[in-house]
Amino acid sequence: MWEIPEESSRVAGFQTGNLDTFLMGYDSIPSVLDVEGAQLMKVPNAIVQSLRIYGQWYPVEGVETRAGYDPSLPWISASDDINSAEWDNARKVRQALITAVDRQALVDEILSGNGNTNTPIHSYSGFEHYLDGRDWQYDPDGAKQLLAEAGYPDGFSITLTPALRGAPQEVESCEAIAQMWENIGLDVDFQRIPYGTLRPTLVGRTYQGATCHAGGPLPTPANGFGSYLTENPFNRGLEHAWSDDLMRRAMAEVDPDAREAMERELGQFLFDHALTDLTYYNIDALWPVGPRIEPWTEHVRRSDVRQINGYEYIRHRR
Repeated sequence: MWEIPEESSRVAGFQTGNLDTFLMGYDSIPSVLDVEGAQLMKVPNAIVQSLRIYGQWYPVEGVETRAGYDPSLPWISASDDINSAEWDNARKVRQALITAVDRQALVDEILSGNGNTNTPIHSYSGFEHYLDGRDWQYDPDGAKQLLAEAGYPDGFSITLTPALRGAPQEVESCEAIAQMWENIGLDVDFQRIPYGTLRPTLVGRTYQGATCHAGGPLPTPANGFGSYLTENPFNRGLEHAWSDDLMRRAMAEVDPDAREAMERELGQFLFDHALTDLTYYNIDALWPVGPRIEPWTEHVRRSDVRQINGYEYIRHRR
């Protein structure tokens, strides 16, 4: 097993028979299939790719005000009252950020069709029915109108950072989103840094902006609620007293029906207020299988398939 940073070198190794499989970008599919006897192993809905909008660390009793909480930012409300004008304006800004994104175009052009836009909120991959038909519609003109209604007809500046976590085309899709935001008048500071540099700012609640963040689907939405809680080291960009309380209760609930009711309420809250973890597509993982080995699909660990796993089950081709 080798760590080979350059994709072109990995492809060359596969073409020459020195590699039996490798972590592959979709642009390399034609080169892989040109190898006699090569196959592609597909894991549908393997990865959820979402926009996480950071800085929404609203006051929670007993928690010191977060260093990164700045209500002067357009996507942050000066009030945690969801019925306030300040909250509504910040909601419109966040909604504009996701409705300016042509999600299907990203699937078609960046993923070469190897994905879908079925999921609007990260933790609800496979549980979309909990959201009662809610979905993000591509509407750049509507996004501009939302910005104008929120008081930003000329746009604003925002930092966008791809969280480099090994998902296919994670940088390319994030760059495309930056361009789509610029098309509605935003000034985007696209920041490409190692994840080891980005993560401490997420843990420390100091990052202000958005990230393009990949993760795996969850066995139930409540499994993802822990990283919204105030005491959790990592955070998805949101802390709010109401959701904090309900998420705790959902995570502790042992009755499936009662937990589902809370998961539904929380999912609809996250969507209706366009808070964070706004999913722009699901990715079908594709792994190349060289002519000397058999596919091992039935042995793939599904909890996180951004990276190839299950090597121990690979067999020589018969």
